[in-house]
Amino acid sequence: MGLLSLILHENLQLVYQLLTIPFALLFYCLATQGCLTLINRHVCLMLGGFLLAVLTMGPYCILLFITSIVFVLLVFLVGPAHIHPWIFGLQMCWQTFWHFYIQYQQYWLRDAMDPRLSLAMSALMLLSQRVTSVSMDLQEGKVAGPFNRSFRNQVSSIIPFLSYAFYFPALLGGPLCPVNTYMTFVEQITITPPPSPLTILPSKLLQVLALTALKYLLASFLQSSRLRSSSPVGSPGIPWIWVFSLVLRLNYYAHWKASECLNNAAGLGFSGRGPSGGAVWDRLSDGDAWEIESSIRISAFARRWNATTATWLRRLVFHRSSGAWLLATFAFSALWHGLHPGQVMGFLGWAIAVLADHRLHAHVGPRLSTPWRKGLFTCLSWAYTQVVIAWVVAVTELRSFETASLLGTTPISLFPLASVVILIIL
Repeated sequence: MGLLSLILHENLQLVYQLLTIPFALLFYCLATQGCLTLINRHVCLMLGGFLLAVLTMGPYCILLFITSIVFVLLVFLVGPAHIHPWIFGLQMCWQTFWHFYIQYQQYWLRDAMDPRLSLAMSALMLLSQRVTSVSMDLQEGKVAGPFNRSFRNQVSSIIPFLSYAFYFPALLGGPLCPVNTYMTFVEQITITPPPSPLTILPSKLLQVLALTALKYLLASFLQSSRLRSSSPVGSPGIPWIWVFSLVLRLNYYAHWKASECLNNAAGLGFSGRGPSGGAVWDRLSDGDAWEIESSIRISAFARRWNATTATWLRRLVFHRSSGAWLLATFAFSALWHGLHPGQVMGFLGWAIAVLADHRLHAHVGPRLSTPWRKGLFTCLSWAYTQVVIAWVVAVTELRSFETASLLGTTPISLFPLASVVILIIL
């Protein structure tokens, strides 16, 4: 009952995703059997998103509806050369307004946050990814928009864009699917259907269960353990913060795996056949927990963590910045996440740690002449990565200035400071 209670009451987003899987399978069956025309496939995916938003977010679903309406109007009215600044600017202003409203509720009014608003904000952030990805594709000519067409053709060509913005497998969670991949999938699912996702879903659902169970066990261990430091102020020690951060990360891993399951159930994510002839469903993924946690460099951890979002940030900010690319990317990530004090501190510390990581490995790497030195440096680098990431995740997820200040008094804060020292020395 403890695990069931944790799933139901502490992670409704995960529960909603798992409950949506049967409807994704129903869409897959109807589409592959030829029961739905192309326009009907788009409409089913879009209406599923509308219904899911209304049922899970209540009145706050209006945040997503307004974004979709503005997005469609801009695609209609603005040419490809200017569409990205319009969509990007308006969407980030709209999202940031609601982030600041949440901060006003939490820090000024001291009100508890409505879980439906929290869910709507998470969905709005994901919607921002999709609409800005479309705007960049339209600007770069990778996608044909409804420009210079008759009104009737414009209307019919808008439906796929609205479907992409609101398709229900990606409404509550990633991964970010490129618009061309999505449209090709919807068009070709009847002609060349992917194999049945029932072959992969059981194993992935077991992974979700295992990750959630491990999270529950570690959380219970933290509540009953004596890992806390015995310092006079009672501040937590490094082992406690590391395990606490791991609990937070496991929550993300379970959520990402459930998102994969939901997309796979609808037929999205099939990447071909493996060497043994089995179906491979790894085209859409935000990261593998083992691969991420085994990273021996902070920069590698940053690339692998929330992989499709990291790719989106590189395309949106890193490759379009005129200078200070890395700092600009992490600063925008803090803005996209909500600009809570802890998030600003966490992402700034992460950016500095990545810069220091590049310089340290470039300086030390050529000097590792023997295998035992390479092995020792690898172990130390992994441990250092884990501790720094533990600090980043804890500060970022706890958000408030008070919590960030408390973590600043613990020994773990010395490790992010070490990154500053490395930058100065190297």
